Amino acid sequence: MRSISIPLKLINLQDDGFHLLVEVVVFKEKHFAVLDTGASRSVFDKSLIEQHLSETLQVSDEINAATLFTTTTTIQATIPEVKIGSLKIKNYETVAFDLQSVSETYQQFGHPPIMSIIGGDILMQYKAVINYKKMILRLYR
Repeated sequence: MRSISIPLKLINLQDDGFHLLVEVVVFKEKHFAVLDTGASRSVFDKSLIEQHLSETLQVSDEINAATLFTTTTTIQATIPEVKIGSLKIKNYETVAFDLQSVSETYQQFGHPPIMSIIGGDILMQYKAVINYKKMILRLYR
């Protein structure tokens, strides 16, 4: 089983503790995602999805996908390709939330905006190992 090493960025959110960010590429654009081992599934920012996939969206009544972040409406969409390091995930079916308030919180503390949360679905499927000492996410194909 081949592994992929992806650098992580550790950020401090004042009283909210530490968060890990990982760079992802969607729609051929680089974005930062929060690595959230407590989220049952990965989600992407609604505005990012609407901007690129407006013709193919489905509004969902699904209650928020067990992330830390509450939301109102969710949108289901299929992203043609999600890249995390050299891992390419084709036709990734996702749920999109409005992550603007999360992103603004990060930016208030001088961190990059957040366009995604990488959760348990991807972390489990690719047998993720987080090395805090080396600040590396290892995924296995």
